[in-house]
Amino acid sequence: MQPATLSRDRLPLAPTAPSLPSDRPGPLEPPGAHAPRPEPAAGAAPPPSASAAAGPLSVREQQSLLCLARAVMPARSDLRGADAATVERLAGWLREAPGMASGYRGLLLALDALAWMRFRSRLADLDPSAAMALCRSLNEGDFAARSLLRAVLSPLKLAHFDDPRLYAQFDAPYPRADSELVPPHLRPAAPPELPRYAHERTQRAVDLAPDEVIDCDVVVIGSGAGGAVAAYELAAAGHAVVLLEEGAYNGRRDFVGSSLRRVQLMYRDTSATFALGNTVIPLPVGRGVGGTTAINSGTCFRAPDRIFRAWQEHLGLTRYSPESMAPFYERVEGVLGVGPTAASLIGRGAERIAEACAHLGWKHRPLSRNAPECDGQGVCCFGCPTDAKRSTNVSYVPMALRAGCQLITLARAERLLVQGGRAVGVEAVASSAPPGQRPPRFKIRSRAVVVACGALMTPVLLLSDERARRALGRSGALGNNLSIHPAGGVLALMPEAVRGYRSVPQGYAVEQFHGEGLLMEGAFMPLDLTAVSVPLIGPELMEVMAVYDRLACFGFMLEDEGRGRVRPGPGRRPLVRYDLSPADVVRARRGFELLGRLYFAAGAERVLCGVRGFEDLRSLDDVARLGQAPLRARDMELTAYHPLGSARMSRSGRDGVVDEELQAHDLPGLYICDGSVLPTSPGVNPQVTIMALASRAAQHLAERLG
Repeated sequence: MQPATLSRDRLPLAPTAPSLPSDRPGPLEPPGAHAPRPEPAAGAAPPPSASAAAGPLSVREQQSLLCLARAVMPARSDLRGADAATVERLAGWLREAPGMASGYRGLLLALDALAWMRFRSRLADLDPSAAMALCRSLNEGDFAARSLLRAVLSPLKLAHFDDPRLYAQFDAPYPRADSELVPPHLRPAAPPELPRYAHERTQRAVDLAPDEVIDCDVVVIGSGAGGAVAAYELAAAGHAVVLLEEGAYNGRRDFVGSSLRRVQLMYRDTSATFALGNTVIPLPVGRGVGGTTAINSGTCFRAPDRIFRAWQEHLGLTRYSPESMAPFYERVEGVLGVGPTAASLIGRGAERIAEACAHLGWKHRPLSRNAPECDGQGVCCFGCPTDAKRSTNVSYVPMALRAGCQLITLARAERLLVQGGRAVGVEAVASSAPPGQRPPRFKIRSRAVVVACGALMTPVLLLSDERARRALGRSGALGNNLSIHPAGGVLALMPEAVRGYRSVPQGYAVEQFHGEGLLMEGAFMPLDLTAVSVPLIGPELMEVMAVYDRLACFGFMLEDEGRGRVRPGPGRRPLVRYDLSPADVVRARRGFELLGRLYFAAGAERVLCGVRGFEDLRSLDDVARLGQAPLRARDMELTAYHPLGSARMSRSGRDGVVDEELQAHDLPGLYICDGSVLPTSPGVNPQVTIMALASRAAQHLAERLG
């Protein structure tokens, strides 16, 4: 599980969230704008500068946003309110992402039309009370109305709270070292360069000669949990391995800047991946060396014994058991340094949860993580700034390179090479190139191909390739059977400062209801993303944000019964369809109810959750009402971080895509080593299970290759 309203293994943003922020917020008004001049009419926005009008937003649009920002984030005596600098910062972000700017302007136009329908006035001309009334009506409306408001306001909230002065107010670390406003003791240390051997055995695809052909024993596509492990095991066995990665090889010096800057750097499509169905569920995944392991919370669970028993009894996967998998788990856990979160790092919020669990008689414990040197900086989901978290970019990928593997970054695999009914390589293209330069295409010929692009991108790659699609289409399973572990979270206002930003965000678990398919885990978010997740607007929002240091967060994830599908979309982006099952809707409601009970037992003054009509719980009576409410999927704000199952393992090619050794039933030489092979939802964070399966499959393949 990862953050959004919950810490995950990842952090979803609104679909219109902009990309790269400028370093300094500049005023909307030009120099000299503070000279004496006539007062504007009541409720009117100040005129923006001429230079601002030339940017991605018109003067009128900026005035509309300023009206909204002031209504939604009014100033308090103890917290700065939104102003022209907020809008200028947002305009700067949109200037960096013109594609997103056009979509955002469309949303703003829709909101402007609603203002006219209700008040016979353009949004820019509304007085603050009318603007607030419009926002409240949408916030209390149906799913479409709430979604429109959230999509417009989320970037505004991010723009306002992405301010070093606000972070410093709470003594919270702001990870932009170049700002003079950050106190020296809060500035991160300069990170070291990547190891020398990483540079020697790594090259960018754009630097290859056009139409180059590379020969090797195995080409591995993807450097996340499965691909990095497979590459290491095969290279360590003496085979020539080429590892392809679509993203860049980022190091510690890159893991700085605002939340949005790091999301743009490390998340696929700036985190704008969604599952669409009877609700909309953000489904963020990583892109870059390390894949999603670089942006998750480091949580390490073995799959429960009952999962392996179900695979054996119901699916005929007799080679898998807790005992047979134990050596592979142990091998992976030894590399990752897996161990329980240190008591000194779980934070006061988790301590409160532990005390409440003890009082209620609920099972609870510190989570096991792959970060033995963690110092609790609380930004696990944006790349670890100290390399304490042993994601594959700092563990298995360097190990593979040291063993002789060659890494090619910024390379997008486009189709498999198939000869004589076998997979014998891949054709790829550089995923980036300087302006005016044609991205070079190249081929890698191999004795075997390992696809490890994840449960979203593996089916996109294979379904986009006509020959692979025909070869793998017998069962109809490719791209189907998707599970995602839907997750929800709550914020709680505690009676004391807990400073969740000074501890491990996902360091504690409540396992009392795991047998029901509900696993609860801790979470926390930076200031700007917390503002987005708070389900309030106006003075109520600012009242909560003024006590950011007293906020705690916990979440749950579901061992889902619902299933979805993945298909290739425009630009080879994944199109994901997923419907929450009726049983999962009931289970999610129970998750929110149980977390409400738990937090009030922990002494919380208020509990905030993304459930329509129950956003602000003040008592156990409110929690009881929530537990009985006839909720629909679209009444709940959910996220998901663990896409799985879209190329499932099976005994027969009639039922799945790969066999028990993870080789494709109908295309010899093709192996799939990622979360897509898991045939059922494991109900726990799947990282080490994927790695253990990849270790097992790679050792089997190494023996076959001789």
